[in-house]
Amino acid sequence: MKKTVLILIIISISSKIIGFVRDIVLSYYYGISFVADAYLISTTLPLTIFAFVGVGIATTYIPLYNSIENDFGVSEAEKFTNDVVNFILVLCSIIVIIVLLFTVPVIKLFASGFNNEVLDLTVSLTRISVFGIYFTGLVFVFKSYLQIKNNFVIPGLIGIPSNLIVIASISLSGAFGTRLLAIGSVLAVFAQVLFLTPSLNKNGYKYRMRFNPKSNHLKQMIKLALPASLGVSVDQINVLIDRTIASNLIIGGIAALNYSNRLIYFVQGLFVTSIATVFYPRISKMLAQNEKVGFKKSIQESIIGMVLLIIPSAIGLMILSKPIIEMLFGRGAFNSQAIKLTSSALFFYSLGIVGVGLREILSRVFYAMQDTKTPVINASLGMVMNITLNIILSRYIGINGLALATSISATFTTFLLFISLRKKIGPFGMKQIFISFLKILFASLVMGLLAKLSFNYLITILSHNFSLIIAIGFGAVSYFVIICFMKFKDVDVIVGAMKKKIDRMINQGTNKTL
Repeated sequence: MKKTVLILIIISISSKIIGFVRDIVLSYYYGISFVADAYLISTTLPLTIFAFVGVGIATTYIPLYNSIENDFGVSEAEKFTNDVVNFILVLCSIIVIIVLLFTVPVIKLFASGFNNEVLDLTVSLTRISVFGIYFTGLVFVFKSYLQIKNNFVIPGLIGIPSNLIVIASISLSGAFGTRLLAIGSVLAVFAQVLFLTPSLNKNGYKYRMRFNPKSNHLKQMIKLALPASLGVSVDQINVLIDRTIASNLIIGGIAALNYSNRLIYFVQGLFVTSIATVFYPRISKMLAQNEKVGFKKSIQESIIGMVLLIIPSAIGLMILSKPIIEMLFGRGAFNSQAIKLTSSALFFYSLGIVGVGLREILSRVFYAMQDTKTPVINASLGMVMNITLNIILSRYIGINGLALATSISATFTTFLLFISLRKKIGPFGMKQIFISFLKILFASLVMGLLAKLSFNYLITILSHNFSLIIAIGFGAVSYFVIICFMKFKDVDVIVGAMKKKIDRMINQGTNKTL
């Protein structure tokens, strides 16, 4: 598992770097303008509406597929997959019709602060971008199917072609019109489906025009997916709520939240998603085969492995939020006011990044056990808290209050999930997890202090960007050294693998010389 996670992290780095280029291009051409706000709402809205159901379906699909394959064989599981694909296509058609008929009231609901000019542009873009949910829905299922087949590399790479298409559409939109922004978003998800198709065929999947809406397996999945949809989509729902209130606070507030959120998602995509992607199919199969000991051990390893990577990232983002935003986005239409708004939002979002990451892991444990009730109750509490805190905090600290509210609600709901899981499955190494958490937090704080001090010194003699890169590198090395002295098992495995690789390279070089 550790080796696969490491490969996914490496793949994610390449994909996320290109994703950052996409955001940098958007910030260069449109900054935190009303065009950026309209574009972000038009692409986020259809995806979020579909995610209420689509993500829930994809989440419940994996454990059900494993269960069907284990009880009835591969053939029955493949029939189930076709039923799911056709069900999603029908569902997407219904959603597209609803959005096309009620575009204006839907946008007013989620962006009530938009004036006529921004509203008209958002409506125009949304009526194009909504067709992308057909391909988004297919990607949800196809990625899950390949992960079941232990193919994690190809699903991890799909962000590369899609981001390249979005970058091209943003760059050309100035010459060919803003509608190209929405067209690019649709073509981007279509490219993901094309990218996955060869691997699907190689793993034996064949699409058939057969749909059995009365299938017991499909009914079971829908029953589980309805509550799971809310639980899995809580982050997207909260993002929409944040953007709705931000549209009433300041022009460009939605864009500022988006750019800061992109950095948070970058860290989550590298570490949390990479771990969860491998972890979820694995524990689902363990439960299907009744391997309780391995199930609990996997939970503990995944949590410790995740916080080992995400806590230092959170500390780094908080301490160096302004110089990071300035280096990434500080050019073109992205002025000093944009840097100030975005960096402060990044600081407050970073406070909750650990909570969001842990919630992602813990929620998947419940879904693997086909318990969708606990996460949905948890998600409902989180949304209520987030909305309440949004209203209160935004009055005092503006869009920073929206980011802080998200962090507080994420941390609180994660704490509740830990309690619920302990009650449901019994001990799963909480003492070891807590000890590891304290050690990692200490090492991360030391790392953050050293990175900040080195940046403050280097900027007096070097350029801003070069100073920041060196400071981040120095902080990362110091963190790794501290963790090594603390004797973490996961780090020992990585170090051992690196030593073996170096020894092998040296031996090969010696043999060639001889």
